[in-house]
Amino acid sequence: MELLVLREGVHRLSAESYAERLEERLDDHRVRFAATPADERRLLASADVVTGPRIDAEAVVDASNLRLFACAYAGYGHLPMDALEDAGVAVTSATGVHAPNAAEHAIGAILSFSRRLHDAARAETWQAIDPGELAGSTVTIVGLGAIGTAVAERLDSFRVTTLGVRRNPDGGGPTDEVFGPDSLHEALARTDYLVLCCPLTESTRGLIGSEELTTLPPDAVLVNVARGAVVDTDALVRSLRRGRLGGAALDVTDPEPLPDDHPLWNFDDVLITPHSAGATPKYYDRLADIVADNVRRLADGRPLRNRVGAAEND
Repeated sequence: MELLVLREGVHRLSAESYAERLEERLDDHRVRFAATPADERRLLASADVVTGPRIDAEAVVDASNLRLFACAYAGYGHLPMDALEDAGVAVTSATGVHAPNAAEHAIGAILSFSRRLHDAARAETWQAIDPGELAGSTVTIVGLGAIGTAVAERLDSFRVTTLGVRRNPDGGGPTDEVFGPDSLHEALARTDYLVLCCPLTESTRGLIGSEELTTLPPDAVLVNVARGAVVDTDALVRSLRRGRLGGAALDVTDPEPLPDDHPLWNFDDVLITPHSAGATPKYYDRLADIVADNVRRLADGRPLRNRVGAAEND
């Protein structure tokens, strides 16, 4: 089977190194790397599997042998799903690749606020601070997929109460209690730290707005490693200005990148990182494991891991 690695990298990592990792895992298949646009156009015609961050609808038409597009991102809303489905091409995502590092990022943000490390880091002179303790707190995790599960697992040793919010609460989860979307406010009212790990969908866009921020205790801290648009940015700014929130750690924002003159930059109790929670030097190692496994599954006619789109529940 022939696999084509597109030239666009992710998180400042070289796509060529991704191809090398796939070659190590797929010595019984042919892995090719497209270094230029001309290479991509030429090699698409014979590829059975294509992998990279994105593919356009025209390329799908040109790839007459294509059976699988393995997206290098966990999200796939940017892909031409209709064109891929019409062409009979299966699509898989990189779900799970970010879990360890994104969870570490969320835990780090929580610890920064609980121990007030962010305040100490801003001080230019020796100043006393009054840090708290994380133990005994309640952490609510919205989204119990790979990242949310990893966050909950890492919180086990901190002696906190964890509340999980997921679309289907009957499925249970790794948290002490699990709530459905209709019970979101019940969980928010008990929350010291709110960690957003959910995907951006029509039902989660603006999920945390004025009403939800008002339900949170006034000293609660918001940690967003999901997508910026899960939070109503204007409502968040209003809550911070009125002192109705203990702080926010935002790895993602809406808009993104956050403009230099945006008011969120002006709050001492807001910690902003440049969408870096998903970045890790092990990204391609984890992704190559998933994609190599799926190439073998495709060759053997077995179900694919992380399949998305119309057939994801087959």
